[in-house]
Parts: sequence; structure tokens; C-alpha cells
Amino acid sequence: MVKKIYALSVLLIITSCSSYNSIDTFYNAHKNDNQVTAVRVPKFMLSMISEISPEMKAMVGNAKDLRYMQFPSATSSKTQFLNQQMNGITGNSFIEVFRKNDDLKRNVVSVREKRNLVKEILIYNNNSQTGSFLYFNGDFDPAKVREMAKNEQFTKFGENIISQFGASTPGINSQN
Repeated sequence: MVKKIYALSVLLIITSCSSYNSIDTFYNAHKNDNQVTAVRVPKFMLSMISEISPEMKAMVGNAKDLRYMQFPSATSSKTQFLNQQMNGITGNSFIEVFRKNDDLKRNVVSVREKRNLVKEILIYNNNSQTGSFLYFNGDFDPAKVREMAKNEQFTKFGENIISQFGASTPGINSQN
């Protein structure tokens, strides 16, 4: 009985520590912030997104979870804070496929692999005025992911998500 309680305690500690720096934690912590656009695509809507392009059909067809968030990053302290949070998420178990640093500006593509498949893709961009991340969870071909990162297709995809959902969502009006 004591061994079971000990094993359960260790499992709870490991679970609580590993989930602190996760995309779920970041998403939930910032989705209600001022001037944030957050999109979490349910599984049944992934088929709509796959119609954006043939490349996206190949990518989204294997996705189980898709999220996009765009947030203000107008001050250097806010930019640094967001950069540190993303480094915490990707630092432990993600492999950086691409990174470009320019002072506080960041462009990072990170993946999490399992055997011969990419299981998670996290694309983080911050231009010191606006930050964003695009997150995929599913089973993806590593060669296709590398090609899409090289051709900046993930950045274009994030912009397409905002136009696909932002303009047509009832109750949301764009203000210029």
C-alpha cells in the first residue's frame, strides 16, 4: 500500500512539473489577454482548413489539435517575457528546426518527434510589436515539415487562419 501511494505521489509530481511549461498552459494563460486573437480548431473543423491549399491539406489531414494565437508585444519587456516563455516550452523536449534571432525579434520552428514521425510542431514569431504561435499536434512527415519551414509556409498558414476565422466569426468586427 505504501509503495502504491509513493508511486502515485511521484507520478503526480512529475505530471505537475512537466505541464507547467506547456502549450496548454501558455494558451490558457494568455487567451483572455487584451488584444489577443486565439483560435483553437476543433477536429471537425480541420477539414475546412485543409481546403486552403494542397500543402495544408497534406498537413492538416494528420492533425489532431491546431491552435493559433496572435498577441501584442509592443514593449521590450513584454517581448522578452514572451520569448522566455516560449523558450521554456520548447527548451526541454522540442528540437529546433529553424531559429532566427535579431535582437529581441524571434522566428523559431520547433518539433517534437517520436520514432520516425513528427508529433508536434510549434512555430513562434515575434517582431517586437506582435507575437504569434502556430501549434500542430498529430502525425507528420519530417521531410514535409522541413520543406514547409524552409519555404515559410507555416507563416502564411497562420495568416490564412486569421483571415479564415477572424473575418467570418459572428460577433467579431474588425476595426481599422
